[in-house]
Amino acid sequence: MLARYRWFLLWLACVYAGWLFLVLYHHAWSEIAQRWGISIAMLFGSFVAGSTPMGGGTIGFPVLVVLFDGPASLGRDFGLAIQSVGMVSASIFILSRRQPLAWNVLWPAMVGSAVGLLVGLTYIAPAVDDLVVKLTFAVIWASFGLMTLYRLGELQSMHAVADPATPLRLAMAATIGLLGGVVSSITGVGIDMLIYALLVMYDRCDLRIAIPTSVLLMAGTSLMGVMLRSGLAAVGWLPEGFSSELFYYWLAAAPVVALGAPCGALVVSRIGRVPVLVFVALLCVWQYVWIAWDSQLALAPLAISLAAIGLLFGVFNWLHGLKGGTMETPLLPANIATESPPD
Repeated sequence: MLARYRWFLLWLACVYAGWLFLVLYHHAWSEIAQRWGISIAMLFGSFVAGSTPMGGGTIGFPVLVVLFDGPASLGRDFGLAIQSVGMVSASIFILSRRQPLAWNVLWPAMVGSAVGLLVGLTYIAPAVDDLVVKLTFAVIWASFGLMTLYRLGELQSMHAVADPATPLRLAMAATIGLLGGVVSSITGVGIDMLIYALLVMYDRCDLRIAIPTSVLLMAGTSLMGVMLRSGLAAVGWLPEGFSSELFYYWLAAAPVVALGAPCGALVVSRIGRVPVLVFVALLCVWQYVWIAWDSQLALAPLAISLAAIGLLFGVFNWLHGLKGGTMETPLLPANIATESPPD
């Protein structure tokens, strides 16, 4: 049985060997010890990343930006950097378990994401104010939390596979990937939630396909984001690269998320995704309240942000209504739709 997980175990060995080398080379033990709080936060964040359509940056961003009072750019960069370990780790684990994925959505969305990241990191993210970044993050995830709670009963009953790869379908996935890449360039997360919304709102796709697909897409987007961010800084297109502060935060959290995200993917297959989704949906709504309160929003930005939540919630429901309830969708085989993948 361990043969199935050989690539995952090899990945873990490389992660921990590389991490230990970096810690020893940079004499970083004291720096890591000073940042123990992010390790605790990402213990939970990595579980969320592996078990829901929400990257670990969903937890890391508000912790660094609100609780630790860091700049929004630190929260964004940390999200991309830490998900390059945690989400990749969860992705390799998911592939090892041979879980079904919506490949015809994943690949065009990944291409769109690369374009969105390049445009976003080069032209949009550097020009966006810190408060706008915070509110963008808060609004997107609050609307997603409300959508999850509103459609919870339906989410439990979905057992369809993704729609066939028609030209329109591929264009939809690529467009959402493009938008998600731009959002991720600003906040460090987001594309996973958007592609998940397409799969469950439009396709009525089973959560056991939609969530792993969103995890793989966020993993690929995070890796591309880190490489593009570093490359653009190296050639002078961005004023600065990743900070040393980010590096030490990453060192503090990396060994936790390397195992935390796969554990989330495994545990949730035993207890079910719905309880986790409910808890995280409530957390998404709460983090908007937390960020709005911490930012001491004036009446105008508060009203605009609330209107944006309502608008995005409406977009999710519009997407749900595009197909309507009359179209037939192929079902997963009974053994996949109702049973957990074998260990």
